[in-house]
Amino acid sequence: MTMTNHLRRPAPTPRRVNATHLYTVGQSVRLKKHPGEDSRTVDIYRITGTLPPQGNSLQYRIRSDQERHDRVVTEDTLEPLRASASGGASLLERAFK
Repeated sequence: MTMTNHLRRPAPTPRRVNATHLYTVGQSVRLKKHPGEDSRTVDIYRITGTLPPQGNSLQYRIRSDQERHDRVVTEDTLEPLRASASGGASLLERAFK
């Protein structure tokens, strides 16, 4: 073994580029429905925090007005809330009428 081999360091592992969260704190979202689920109930959640990724999926902390606890979900389980689901008004607009 030569001295140069002894001092050689292993190549750095490639880092994942900082991914940006698709949703922002305060935004209203809903959980994606699975086939066969009752589509009449639309649970609306509000993003209360962004969390580090779990594997390749970014995570969020969400809360519903009907629940007394937060949930932690990955980005791929969320979808944005369409204006029609909230009657055309955002959560903030409805809260401060």
